[in-house]
Amino acid sequence: MVKHVIIWTLKDTLSESEKKTVKEEAKCALEALAGNIEGLIDIRLNIDMLPSSNGEMMLDSTLESAEALSVYQKHPLHVAAADTFVRPFTATKLCCDFEI
Repeated sequence: MVKHVIIWTLKDTLSESEKKTVKEEAKCALEALAGNIEGLIDIRLNIDMLPSSNGEMMLDSTLESAEALSVYQKHPLHVAAADTFVRPFTATKLCCDFEI
């Protein structure tokens, strides 16, 4: 199995209210991928970070294999969710993929 973890910060130009909306919509869109992409075992978007965090959203997903991760990354449902609800609003992104 493979873990796919991403940490994002949001653009400074967004108000706190806008950031809250972005986080909630991204959470709904990304978590809706569960059961819709073969090889995706679990997906959660954490949006309630403690003040000690330097990221604003963290994706924690589990996939069957590195091949399943590759399929997930190119899958039209994932691309649509990311292009609509995440990428336009993020300033930075860190990604860690590893076998478990």
